Amino acid sequence: NPGRFFEDYRLGETIVHAVPRTVGEGGMEVAGIHIPEGAHIMALIGAAGRDPASGVRITIPPHRGAVTLSFELHNRHTYSEDQIKAKTAYRKYTATIGVLSMDNTLVDRAVIQSEFRQAGDLFDRIAGGAGPGGVKAVAPSGSEFISMELPEDIGTEVSVLGEKLTVVRPDGTDVFSSEGRPVATISNVMIEFRPGPAPRNPTPARKPSGRR
Repeated sequence: NPGRFFEDYRLGETIVHAVPRTVGEGGMEVAGIHIPEGAHIMALIGAAGRDPASGVRITIPPHRGAVTLSFELHNRHTYSEDQIKAKTAYRKYTATIGVLSMDNTLVDRAVIQSEFRQAGDLFDRIAGGAGPGGVKAVAPSGSEFISMELPEDIGTEVSVLGEKLTVVRPDGTDVFSSEGRPVATISNVMIEFRPGPAPRNPTPARKPSGRR
């Protein structure tokens, strides 16, 4: 069980943070994720120009010092049994995504490259489709663990946006970067951080004395 993929969530859904698990002096928790309205349900990292509000937004908890963001990055493949039988199913995918702060500053990039030849090359199959066995035709392919450090002043959210997808087929190569084009899928998003100081309770105002 590799965990839930973004395909398992509804569009526009906000995922509330799980209860943090303390790791030494810091904390680690499942990231709060906002899936944008209109996102492609099978590839929630799509090419969206440089508008952070249009990407997959990840909530950053109150923290001290740098924050470590980690996730698994997957290519996406449309499975076809007919292509397997015809020996034309080969694909080589290279997807590039960027992580941006909400003021449109590029924090870091990540790349996954994977090849597909047969069903065993799929990372997982997603239930709920009309294909054999009730699975969807589009499935995650390949897996790359990504870890990056976010600066202390990153703010309360970052956004994951697709930049480019290159697909090599037996009969040619396609490069996709147009806005709205599905690029990749991510799963198991985690945030590791040192919790910020607890908010201070304001000092109550002193009541004026009744003495004269």
